[in-house]
Amino acid sequence: MNIGVFFGSRSPEHEVSIITGELIISELKKLGHSVVPVYIDKGGRWFMSEELGALKFFTSGPVRAGGGIEKREKYGKVYLDIEASNGKLVFKKKGFGGKEYIVDFAFPAFHGRNGEDGTIQGLFEIFNVPYVGCDVASSAITMDKVLTKLLCERFGIPTADFIYFDSSEWDAKKSGLLDNAEKKLVWPMFVKPARLGSSIGITKTKDRKELEFAIEVALKYDDKVLVEKGVENLADITCCVMDGKNPKASLIQEAVFGSDLFSYEDKYLEDGGAQLGNAKQKLVIPAEIGTELTEKIRGLSVEVFKKFGCSGIARVDFLLDRKSGKYYVSEINTLPGTLYHHLWKASGVEIGTLIKELIKTAEEKHQKKERLINSFESDLLKFAGSIKLRTHLEDNSKPRS
Repeated sequence: MNIGVFFGSRSPEHEVSIITGELIISELKKLGHSVVPVYIDKGGRWFMSEELGALKFFTSGPVRAGGGIEKREKYGKVYLDIEASNGKLVFKKKGFGGKEYIVDFAFPAFHGRNGEDGTIQGLFEIFNVPYVGCDVASSAITMDKVLTKLLCERFGIPTADFIYFDSSEWDAKKSGLLDNAEKKLVWPMFVKPARLGSSIGITKTKDRKELEFAIEVALKYDDKVLVEKGVENLADITCCVMDGKNPKASLIQEAVFGSDLFSYEDKYLEDGGAQLGNAKQKLVIPAEIGTELTEKIRGLSVEVFKKFGCSGIARVDFLLDRKSGKYYVSEINTLPGTLYHHLWKASGVEIGTLIKELIKTAEEKHQKKERLINSFESDLLKFAGSIKLRTHLEDNSKPRS
């Protein structure tokens, strides 16, 4: 089968997605798969070419991460053949004799909006294409930090105190929202765009002035903002979960950082990036939090994975108060950067095995879905011509005064 790896897209996490996508492409080729690289640029344009399946193409070739594509006619101008796409995606290059690309199985490698949030999963569902990872609903819910925390409260899962609001509320009653934050929460407070990752737009605030400024910054990235109580004696810990008959939790990782939070620079830039598994001095695996607490957090990670309807792979982030031992679910990431292969490797699962398991799970999920009944025989349309129904439809079609 041809596996399409989808990466890039219109998201502030575009560059991170390129790295994840190219890693997956490389590993799939090592496993002997036929791979179709599908790159979506920051403007939402789709490009397909074997040449897009190498990271050097984006770092030293005609494409620059964040830049444009030279000679677009060579890499782009593809369109989705809707008529031919059923159980597969058929892309064709424009022009006489244009090349055809067929995707039998999808491996999304997006981070953030327009990909990780359920949008691309919806496309796969419409055309009945099997794909790796969480479905539309779980992707959309977990992308939203506010919805995630509201559901955590509903499920009785510990999460730090918070408030939230959107840009229209902020414009209408800014002072009241600031008052509410000071009333319900305590300093320090963290301000986060509700639907963004990689620590982009997140700010730690210590007073009202900083809070107001941080909210203004967050609203540049998202229309909805989360203000969250800071956890004292903080340890930033993470656990990954992989799907199967019995979902499996990884070891616990603690991120070591010197600033107010585990920043974008810590995650991806300094010393090769902790989230990419390179800045090993910034990671402690397994986290030194004691056996009992470790097993509680691993168990809760699997519970979160199940309750939120995740599949394939997900990463659950926690905030731990080292002094009190209390821990809080911070967020759920349905596509961890580079599949968090470094944490799985430390847990005894090599990346090749991880990818094989993700493909296997996706195929099983698709087969299970195929067994569902998608049609229902009914005489409803026989009544469409009835006088009563026809009169009702005609009445509704008349222009209103």
